[in-house]
Amino acid sequence: MFDIQENLKKLPDSPGVYLHKDKLGQVIYVGKAISLKNRVRQYFQSSRHMDPKVRAMVSQIEEFEYITTGSEMEALILECNLIKKHMPKYNVLLRDDKTYPYIKVTMEEDYPRVIKTRLVKKDGSKYFGPYSDAGAVNQIVDLLNQVYSLKKCSARVFPKGFRPCLNYHIDQCDGICQGTVSPEIYREKVNHAVDFLRGRTKGMLTYLEEQMAEASQALDFERAAEYRDYIMAAKALSEKQRVVLQDTKDVDLILVARGAKQRHVVLFFVRDGKLSGRETYDLQSMEEDSSEDIISAFIKQHYSQSLSLPKEIILEKEPEEKELLKEYLSGLAGHQVHLLAPKKGEKRAVLELAKKDVVEMVKTIDQRAEVRKERAVSLGKEIFDILIQMGYEEGQYNGRDYRVEAYDISNTNGVDTVGAMVVFEGLKADKKSYRRFKVRSIEGPNDYGSMQEVLFRRFRRALEGDEGFSVFPDLILIDGGKGHVNAALEMIRGLELDLAVAGMAKDDHHRTRSLVFFKEGRMEEILLKDHPLLYKYMGTVQEEVHRFAIEYHRGLRNKRMLTSVLDEIEGIGPAKRNALLDHFGSVDRIKSATQEQLQEVKGITEKLAIKIQEYFHC
Repeated sequence: MFDIQENLKKLPDSPGVYLHKDKLGQVIYVGKAISLKNRVRQYFQSSRHMDPKVRAMVSQIEEFEYITTGSEMEALILECNLIKKHMPKYNVLLRDDKTYPYIKVTMEEDYPRVIKTRLVKKDGSKYFGPYSDAGAVNQIVDLLNQVYSLKKCSARVFPKGFRPCLNYHIDQCDGICQGTVSPEIYREKVNHAVDFLRGRTKGMLTYLEEQMAEASQALDFERAAEYRDYIMAAKALSEKQRVVLQDTKDVDLILVARGAKQRHVVLFFVRDGKLSGRETYDLQSMEEDSSEDIISAFIKQHYSQSLSLPKEIILEKEPEEKELLKEYLSGLAGHQVHLLAPKKGEKRAVLELAKKDVVEMVKTIDQRAEVRKERAVSLGKEIFDILIQMGYEEGQYNGRDYRVEAYDISNTNGVDTVGAMVVFEGLKADKKSYRRFKVRSIEGPNDYGSMQEVLFRRFRRALEGDEGFSVFPDLILIDGGKGHVNAALEMIRGLELDLAVAGMAKDDHHRTRSLVFFKEGRMEEILLKDHPLLYKYMGTVQEEVHRFAIEYHRGLRNKRMLTSVLDEIEGIGPAKRNALLDHFGSVDRIKSATQEQLQEVKGITEKLAIKIQEYFHC
């Protein structure tokens, strides 16, 4: 068992993020701390002065985990990423997608702009961030625009007679629209601004300090104060945020951690350029196996089962068979996968951050592995007992994990009906085995018929030898009650299969109340309130399959709605429709865009822009 008091003594006096977990190992709260040692201990002191919400949370904490960072700012950004990933029940969760600001350099334009944005798109621009200090971002954008006299307006074409804006008249712009600056000279200025944003700040800071000194000597103290503020903003922004990789999307980072009893592999995830979490894998290895051998074996076994592979995998040392592994992974991924052992730069900084965190993990890693094993065994016993009651198991529990498949149907009044299948191996969701089905044979709102089609297609493919469906479950869970189970059993038996099927019945508050199943023609029920571990597990499974089904259904519905609206405009085909959606992000933004903004999209001519505006506004 995880000894909370013993592990509190091992907490480091350093900044980081902590994750509180419940009996099932689910994250119920994510927080950040300047000192993990001081902050986490506060939760386990006297509860007399705690508010009810905190007291309720603490009563459910069975263990905690932490990730160390290099600064409070890094902790803040990692906390944001982990909250979005885990959606913990005791965190305040924002339902809109507002996030930290970025600085965008519109490199695809002849005369690029430096602007603040919260929306990152694949549009050829360079993005820097995210940054936690929005005020500093505003100041630095102003700073770069002022120092380099960059263009602020969104206009791209300047016909003869184009009238300059106010910025030109107050010397805040060199007058690009008047033809006073060549694209080459202007681009050189933008490159200097990009250098600054990439962290090469010395040149800019030296320049600002010189300007501040000159203003002070000239007794222009207002101007000197302005430069002082810009220097402070520049320093605030240039503080190294190692949890972010610029110009990088998805990267995995792999390290070996040596515990007292065994070695483990720790896999860190960088998604959309941001460190977003980690997973620990227990290994069966020999003492003489080197870290490079372990990493090579892990790469081959782990990624051979993965549905998607990152473009880069960061390692501490390059394995001997690097080229062979690279060829193997690239073949699996369908794109080039690079194995990197960076010696310097921001990728090395992220590697060092991960190594520091692994040093802290080693203090408790064996204990955590034991806790995970105990929890998995306890759940296995519970499922074994269920299968005995259903007549599908005999003898003694052998300690193995059980494969559970859960199914749900989603539609809107019978339209865009879809089915979802999620898979759990023991405690863990096996996401590579998830499957989605677009229901074809059923019209209208018919959950029973839709469920039968989904099960028929899933198990028919298994019987035909499809490797993607070859593994049969120990237990099938249906999101529903007696009627859903009956419909599922009809199809399973029709395929001449003998598989355990149970329904996850909900209470009046839409929580999983019980499992229902048929035995010898009679419906039986297992109430979950007396089985707290099973109750949490079944609730997790039901929420996951419901989420997966809803996401798929919503995606199909939105795609159909978007397609039907934009495709009605003469001259807008799939390519231009997708270009518009990629550029603006939604139909509402296309609707409110000006003619000039519409023409910024590749392929949208003046004539098409006018047609789009006429469609939405006439």
